[in-house]
Amino acid sequence: MPLPPELSPDQRQAALAKAGAARRLRAELKDKLKMGSTSLPELFGMAETDETVAKMKVLTVLESLPGLGKVKARRLMEELNISESRRIRGLGSQQRETLLKRFPA
Repeated sequence: MPLPPELSPDQRQAALAKAGAARRLRAELKDKLKMGSTSLPELFGMAETDETVAKMKVLTVLESLPGLGKVKARRLMEELNISESRRIRGLGSQQRETLLKRFPA
């Protein structure tokens, strides 16, 4: 297995700051979903332009929706034949449409 590239201290700090910002954005979006101030269609729209949103796992997004917990989200993903490791960007058009029908704005 190849070794990771050597980073200067400045490069390392920049990477850490970028990763921290991405984690904060994902946590904020999950909170907004949970409170109902953001809907699933809005999140899918953001994913088309924002790389951080596109990399979110579908399972964690579904778990953040009101009324869905870990168990119901996993059952829904099984029912729709969506892999637990699937990310928003990796959803097929049929899978995306089915989710949008289940959770309209």
